[in-house]
Amino acid sequence: MPTKEEALTLLKAYNGNALVIHGRAVEGAMRYMARKAGEDENVWGIAGLLHDIDYEKFPELHCHKGAEILQEHGYSQEIIRAMMSHGWGICTDVEPLSRMEKTLYAVDELTGLITACALVRPSKSVMDLELSSVKKKFKDKAFAAGASREAMQKGAEMLGVSIDELITDVILAMREIAPDLGLELKN
Repeated sequence: MPTKEEALTLLKAYNGNALVIHGRAVEGAMRYMARKAGEDENVWGIAGLLHDIDYEKFPELHCHKGAEILQEHGYSQEIIRAMMSHGWGICTDVEPLSRMEKTLYAVDELTGLITACALVRPSKSVMDLELSSVKKKFKDKAFAAGASREAMQKGAEMLGVSIDELITDVILAMREIAPDLGLELKN
């Protein structure tokens, strides 16, 4: 399997900075959740990093073109299927079945909401972001309107956890990599 560095290089070949940062946020959440579940952090992380590989250049073929790209570059069917399943009900009919697939489905949109919540704070940081702040913005459908609350809720249900637990885990995951996301506390 290609390394994390090779995966990041591939992601950058197809996407600009915003989607690279999003990929890194999802990667961080996936690595955190893999550790928590006792799963392979590298496989989960690479699936998270590359989940939107095709979105910027091929939005009308999202997930489908990504599967081709990942296959061409030697990625496993496990990673390709996870990438396909994150688009379930939107652009694919690949239902998330494995724990990794369900986790990717659950955290993808949530990292976007948490990033938006952090950026409207005076600190512009995830380091002092709390569950209560995210929950308040979660209920405000106009805030970060592109982040599907339905997918977040459905993802939490698939994982058998509360939305509060899922949000808390993703905040903690994003704190671990805050400097990579530009969401650290600045002096």
